[in-house]
Amino acid sequence: MNKENKVIIIGAGASGLFCAIQAALRGYEVLVLEHFKTAGTKIIISGGGRCNFTNLHAEPKNFLSNNPHFCISALKRFSPSDFLDSISIHNIEWFEKKLGQLFCKKSSREILNFLLSECKNLNISIKTNISIDNVSKVDNTFQLNTSDGQFETTKLVIATGGKSLPKSGASDFAYSIAKSFKIKSIETHAALVPFITKDEDALFTQDLAGLSFMAIVSNKKASFKEAVLITHKGISGPAILQISSYWNRGESISINFIPEKITIQKWKDLLQNKSKKKFKSILSQTLPARLAERICDIKGWNQAMNSINEKQLDSIIVELQQWKTSPGKTEGYRTAEVTRGGIDTNEISSKTFESKKVPGLYFIGECLDVTGWLGGYNFQWAWASAYACGQNI
Repeated sequence: MNKENKVIIIGAGASGLFCAIQAALRGYEVLVLEHFKTAGTKIIISGGGRCNFTNLHAEPKNFLSNNPHFCISALKRFSPSDFLDSISIHNIEWFEKKLGQLFCKKSSREILNFLLSECKNLNISIKTNISIDNVSKVDNTFQLNTSDGQFETTKLVIATGGKSLPKSGASDFAYSIAKSFKIKSIETHAALVPFITKDEDALFTQDLAGLSFMAIVSNKKASFKEAVLITHKGISGPAILQISSYWNRGESISINFIPEKITIQKWKDLLQNKSKKKFKSILSQTLPARLAERICDIKGWNQAMNSINEKQLDSIIVELQQWKTSPGKTEGYRTAEVTRGGIDTNEISSKTFESKKVPGLYFIGECLDVTGWLGGYNFQWAWASAYACGQNI
């Protein structure tokens, strides 16, 4: 086939492989180049080895971007149910864990096997362990100088993801390509990532590592009610990972340790009944005992309920609902699940995912400035952006 009917996709992850399938179904000869030793590494390790491959409730509101309207079109054109239809003939058993999160019952490898099987059936060529030294464009043809020789195409798709989890093959390749073609990028940050708390933080310390509790974690931009986990370095858990995507260094976050209204009512009943129980003991019914004790020691809340008046209890409740902490930093790209920021979506067509400046150059998936919440949203963005591109390339 001639180069006009050939598509080259750089990146053999979720978006790259799914885009390859869509393009091949439309009659294109497709070549996928991957610099890592294997395809789909991030798919395999995702979701604790079970791959949280989509979320039933995926909507534009679940994604961050400097251009929040960009993701709307692709998400409408390829929904979670569309992806379920795609995998249905491969007999992949799945289950909903919580909040619309779908996981493989057996192994995340089933999702990768589905993608690789479809690629094989469509005669898609996948070359791994290929380093790309240079990408240039002469007239309307892209020339790729690689460790496996030179390749040419008029349609080049960048699907190399962001910087998160470098051990899985992540790199800044997409941003370098964009820069070389004078395409703007939004500053990137580690997202869906644990916090490392400051040494002077008296609460989240190493000796409490392993304790978890339900809370509402908030800042000025967002709020999430999920579990928080104290680690040897700071704080993690779903609520913390979620808020990290909305956090910038130097900012504080607020933790509501008593998110259930029924808890407050119970405390007020105890106050009315002049309970002799110590407040520390009562708080330990809501939080892990060691954490409750630490909080009470820090605040000096060691009295019995019958020695607290209503005004004092209200003050305690406010402090527990608005506990401020200022993380020193995050654990960074090493453990981040995704990258916030990326290729400026104002530079990209929301219909085709083609660069507005460079005809024939496409960007899909995580490398774009579109970041999903924790819980399968980023995989859904991979499928949706790949489908939109593959259908319009």
